[in-house]
Amino acid sequence: MKRGRLRVLLGAAPGVGKTFTMLEEGKRLGDEGSDVVVAIVETHGRAATAAMVEGLEIIPRLAVSHRGVELTELDLDAVISRHPDVALVDELAHTNAPGSANEKRWQDVDALLDAGIDVISTVNIQHIESLNDVVHQITGVPQRETVPDKVLRAAEQIEVVDLAPQALRDRLSAGRVYPAERIDAALSNYFRLGNLTALRELALLWLADEVDSALRNYRAEHGIDAKWEARERVVIALTGGLEGETLIRRGARIAARSSGGVLLAVHVTGQDGLRSAHPEALAQQRALVEKLGGSYHQVVGDDIPRALVEFARGANATQLVIGVSRRNRVATAVSGPGIGATVIRESGDIDVHIVTHSAAGGGRFSLPRLGGALTMKRRIAGFLLALGAGPLLTWLLVSLRSPDSFSSDVLAYQLLVVIVALVGGIWPALFAAFLSGLTLNFFFVEPVRTITVAEPIQLVTLALYVLNATLVSYVVDQAARRTRAARRAAAESELLATVAGSVLRGQSALQALISRTREAFSLTGVRLVVDGQVLVRDGEPTPDEKFTAVPVGDRATLELHGGDLQASERRLLAVITAQVNAALEHSDLTATAREVGPLAETDRVRSALLSAVSHDLRRPLAAATAAVSGLRATDVSWSPDDREELLATAEESLGTLSSLVTTLLDVSRVQAGVLGVSLSRVAADDVILPALDELHLGPGDVEIDLDPELPEVIADAGLLQRVVVNILANATRFAPPGTRVRVAGSSFGGTVEIRIIDHGPGIAPERRDDVFMAFQRLGDTDNLTGLGLGLALSKGFTEGMGGTLEVEDTPGGGLTMVIALPIADDVHAQTAFVAAQPAPDDQK
Repeated sequence: MKRGRLRVLLGAAPGVGKTFTMLEEGKRLGDEGSDVVVAIVETHGRAATAAMVEGLEIIPRLAVSHRGVELTELDLDAVISRHPDVALVDELAHTNAPGSANEKRWQDVDALLDAGIDVISTVNIQHIESLNDVVHQITGVPQRETVPDKVLRAAEQIEVVDLAPQALRDRLSAGRVYPAERIDAALSNYFRLGNLTALRELALLWLADEVDSALRNYRAEHGIDAKWEARERVVIALTGGLEGETLIRRGARIAARSSGGVLLAVHVTGQDGLRSAHPEALAQQRALVEKLGGSYHQVVGDDIPRALVEFARGANATQLVIGVSRRNRVATAVSGPGIGATVIRESGDIDVHIVTHSAAGGGRFSLPRLGGALTMKRRIAGFLLALGAGPLLTWLLVSLRSPDSFSSDVLAYQLLVVIVALVGGIWPALFAAFLSGLTLNFFFVEPVRTITVAEPIQLVTLALYVLNATLVSYVVDQAARRTRAARRAAAESELLATVAGSVLRGQSALQALISRTREAFSLTGVRLVVDGQVLVRDGEPTPDEKFTAVPVGDRATLELHGGDLQASERRLLAVITAQVNAALEHSDLTATAREVGPLAETDRVRSALLSAVSHDLRRPLAAATAAVSGLRATDVSWSPDDREELLATAEESLGTLSSLVTTLLDVSRVQAGVLGVSLSRVAADDVILPALDELHLGPGDVEIDLDPELPEVIADAGLLQRVVVNILANATRFAPPGTRVRVAGSSFGGTVEIRIIDHGPGIAPERRDDVFMAFQRLGDTDNLTGLGLGLALSKGFTEGMGGTLEVEDTPGGGLTMVIALPIADDVHAQTAFVAAQPAPDDQK
């Protein structure tokens, strides 16, 4: 059976019109003759959405019972049995009730597609798996229901249902998204203008990336190599020289001329590591690229022009920016066309910009070094081998000389030249070749004992010696270069990996960097001096010892004691210096963040308090004001019942307002540490039963399971009752319908534990500490349940009485709040009781 096609309507936030658009499209397809059914749709009480459902065939929902609660879900079997052409499935990220055929609704959709049914579905950007954490950072609201990216990317069509942020806020204010009581909370939290703007941009960028990926796949499937200028892609070639900043800024201006232009910078390094430019300059250029909104890349290749062009083609580049060669005319004449000319020839339909700069043509011409990769020790060994082995070989060959041995004599001297080249390189090999030619002429060519060149073939022999020596020396030199580069790269990698590992394992970043620097360069001591003061040191340098001072940023210096550094070591030192500077900046930022942290927390509490005052206090105040104003009105004649109702409204509202103000004052006293606690012996049932009466809870709501022998505790009866009331109110609010909250008491280890148990949704382990924060509702923004201070107050009250309040999982699902208080008859508890008593006035 042919698999069905999936079409997804993507929205930046709830209320943009995804469901409405889905239903509208379903009606259009139905009018065109397609068989369309509504598999499941969530109207959320929106009249316009509910009106769009009318006229469409609706598949009845499947009833699922979970913990005594009846839930309805998509009836997968019924839809497959009905087998329409198109099924409308709302909320793709929805989690099905336990007992359903699949855990997630997107899995139901996958089953419909397998059955050959086309599906139109909806999803918000916050439910995409890869963007879930980003949306959490933007909005502060976690989303537990997600859809894997691969599910969306497999869809045949993805469309963004777009709505301007202010238009969405206007729609929200008009009551077309949420009920009136949730509007203020939504506008001041999730639906802030900044949040909606960021979410809209995130949705558009995600879709743009999906379109770009689809375009690449299409070109790959159809073998299209030519560039398609859907948008400008500018690649900048960096060598690590000072001209890099000029090239980056020029490339950024080119990319900025087109909407959505992409900026990429690439540095090509040789496989032997010998073309690596100054790391410090490259690090600065990389930071500049990222600051300008581009990305930095590094590729390996000995053929730089080819590597650049291949990278540009792989990135579908439209522009390639390179700098004018730094070589002068002499070097260009000797070495041939430079990188720029080769890139232009190989670039094809990619536009190449050659940008001039201050270092253009300023390079000096230098001949290649022969044998330069070998150490002086090996060169001396080569000369000694030539001087020692040459006479010994001559004595041996003269002793064994015969009329037919000339050919073997020549090969023996040639072997000596090759061995000397392998040991000492080009110059000892040329020296050995010259001595071998003279020795052959003197001892083995007639007339012997004289140096004469009677035949041209003898000059050819000497030239062959020199050629063999040069070729072998070149091979040896290249092998030595690669070996040295590999060792240097391995040492640098080991050093940097060790430094990074030391920092990641929690050691002081600066101390780890300084210690590893001293070890890597075999120094007697290293000191980091900041603003004239030694901040970090490692080793003990002698007072009269010379040192090398390396600047670190604008206000620090790295002092290296115990020897001079080689050029290659200075390159690595530049990397370490950059790391030290970054560690200093990180240290400064950490100190600043530590100072700003309390201010930020205070500002957060202040903002939350203002938000609470603007809504939670305003509602009862507005109701009381309206009731009193109505009673005082002279143009209205109120009946006794109406007057009584207005007075009751005013009384209830003022009572609510008084309770809220009292709660805020209690929080301020807890945070200031001046909570008044009057401890005494208290029985648990003397507190729990009044709490149930206060909340108007009966046996149908709460199950009481207290040990008859439960000992008394040391507590403040009034505060403990407030704690129980707050926790019971939360438990009953989140308990599923048809279930009862259980209150149990037991004694253990000198404490009495009062457990309030519900079977609600529970709280994720990583968020349990957050429930005790002031103004924290864990994403509940309906503003109908108080200020979010209940648990914060409960914890403060409990700890003020010398007890603890902790969160545990309820077996089978749910949340258990455990109040632990000291037993009144326990010796240790009596000590805590005395310690918790208010001090006399003369001791305060």
